[in-house]
This record gives sequence, structure tokens and C-alpha cells, in this order.
Amino acid sequence: MPAAIGFDGDDTLWHNETIFSMTQDRFRDLMVRYVPETEVDDRLIARERANLRLFGYGVKGFMLSMIETAIEVTGERISAGDIQRIIDFGKTMLDHPVELLDGVEETIDRLARRFPLYLITKGDLFDQESKIARSGLAERFQRIEIVSEKDEATYAQVLERAGIAPGDFLMVGNSVRSDILPVLAIGGRAVHIPYHITWAHEVVPMPDPQPGLTVLDSIRDLPGHLPD
Repeated sequence: MPAAIGFDGDDTLWHNETIFSMTQDRFRDLMVRYVPETEVDDRLIARERANLRLFGYGVKGFMLSMIETAIEVTGERISAGDIQRIIDFGKTMLDHPVELLDGVEETIDRLARRFPLYLITKGDLFDQESKIARSGLAERFQRIEIVSEKDEATYAQVLERAGIAPGDFLMVGNSVRSDILPVLAIGGRAVHIPYHITWAHEVVPMPDPQPGLTVLDSIRDLPGHLPD
């Protein structure tokens, strides 16, 4: 039985990547006024990756990457009005309602009666704090950690602060790169619940089946895979 269960936020508890995907569609539609559609997506992804070390994860970094990509692909021909439209795309994302995934509230309520729950999410501090508050789930979590990266060192530090041995910890998330591999690497256990869209930066091969790794179709299935 785990001593604590950690949950990712974006695309594990609430929808997130669908909002980015819809905004990228709007950005592409805007850019085709200037350049062929095929030039837009790859340039934006490359710019996002290059900017991660400066801007980190989240809507604000994405918005800045869209602006920079627009300037690059148009040869600085993009109008001030279209730059404003891109800024408005970002504002719309930040104001978007937090929509919980199916079964999340019931599952979290059920598990919070049995286990200490941790929310471990990465991204812009202000944006993540806002989403957590608007989700209505904050009071169910014993610990809330907003981090800039989710790697082995980060998880080890979180567990050390909590006084939890890695072998007694279970992490639940949608990202193999951020929620599964680093936790397995430090000796923890992980449950992968795929989301229907994965950001290109998070795509890595799924590890081979192994002790400590479970794959579920829905968060609703999680309580049934935990000991009574």
C-alpha cells in the first residue's frame, strides 16, 4: 500500500492540451495569411523547445513563442494588429474555465479518505495556482507542489521534504516523460493514464511492462487497482 499518492494536474485531473491545440489551430489559421501552412507547426514547436530554458512551461511562454515564430516566419512582416490577436489568444487561454476530466472529483474524494494525496504539477506559478484554485480540488491534497521541471531530482526532493521513501510513493499522470519515467527511476511506482493529445515535447517511448508500472484507461479505474 502506498504511503502517499501523487497526481499530475494538466491532462490528468483537468483538460489542458486541448486548449493549447485549439489555440495552435487559431495561430495556424492566422499565419496562413502570410506563409504556407506547412511552415507553421514545425517552426512553432522548435521555437517552444528552444525557449523552455528561458520561459519554462505554460501559457505565457507559449504566447511568447507564437509571437516570436510569427515574426520569424513572416520575415517581420506581421502586422501589429495580428500580434495583438496572438496576445489575445494567450489571454483567452488563461481565462479558460478549468474543466475536470470525467471521474476525477469522485475518484479524488474516494482516495483522499484512504491516502495522503499530493498534487505535483509543473508550469507557470501564477497560472497553476489559478487552475488549482478554480478546480475546486485543492483542499483534498495534503501537499501541493508547483515545480519548474518534473525529473528525478525534483521528485526526490519532493519526497524528501514529505518524509516519504520512493518505494512507498505512487505517481499518477498522463505524461510518460514527466510523470512515469522519473518516478520509476528513483524506485517509486507509477500509474499511466493516457490523455488523447500529447504535446510533442512530452512524447517519449513507453517503457516495457515492469513491476511498479500500471496503465489504466481512466482515472475511475484507479481505486480498484489499490489495496484495501
